[in-house]
Amino acid sequence: MTAAEVAASVADPELPQLTLAELGVLREVREDADGVTVWITPTYSGCPALTAMRDDLVRLLRAAGHERVEVRVVLRPAWTSDWISEAGRRKLAEAGIAPPGAAPRRTGPIPLTLGPTRHADCPRCGAAATEELSEFGPTACRALRRCLACGEPFDHFKEI
Repeated sequence: MTAAEVAASVADPELPQLTLAELGVLREVREDADGVTVWITPTYSGCPALTAMRDDLVRLLRAAGHERVEVRVVLRPAWTSDWISEAGRRKLAEAGIAPPGAAPRRTGPIPLTLGPTRHADCPRCGAAATEELSEFGPTACRALRRCLACGEPFDHFKEI
């Protein structure tokens, strides 16, 4: 396997059903005579899984025979949920996590909106009638919601 193929196969530590590539965190992989350099952009700058991502990339690339591996964190442009691949979105839904919709485009002043601003269909039964229970779920990237049709709680990967 090439270094790019190995890096693309590394699972996200918080969402192990997705790879870093499917999540849009893996930005670039370069292989040259000096070794392998990998660029990643975390879902947000304070992401607690960043160290685990870096360690997993280094471990798997070294196991594949790449002795010198450097992982660089890139914060610009900032990660957006639009970078999640179609396969990643499908895998989120299959795992019972509502995938994000399109990220809001923000130019100029951000208007103040009172009340719920996000919507997610239930990934279990497909119902549109859901409510947000908490803006923060098991990670800062996800909100906790409940389906009003089937009553099941579920995570919603937020649009960022």
